[in-house]
Amino acid sequence: MKTNYQFEKRQRDLEKKKKKAEKALKKAVPAEPATPEEAAVSPGKTD
Repeated sequence: MKTNYQFEKRQRDLEKKKKKAEKALKKAVPAEPATPEEAAVSPGKTD
């Protein structure tokens, strides 16, 4: 079976994007501790 590199790459990219978003969120709101769950489930963000 051929390895699906595109899928793996997309998963890595999504993970990077999520971490970057969480980091930016923490930087933007230092007084409020942001949880990763809230950042991941925000309905306003789309690709």
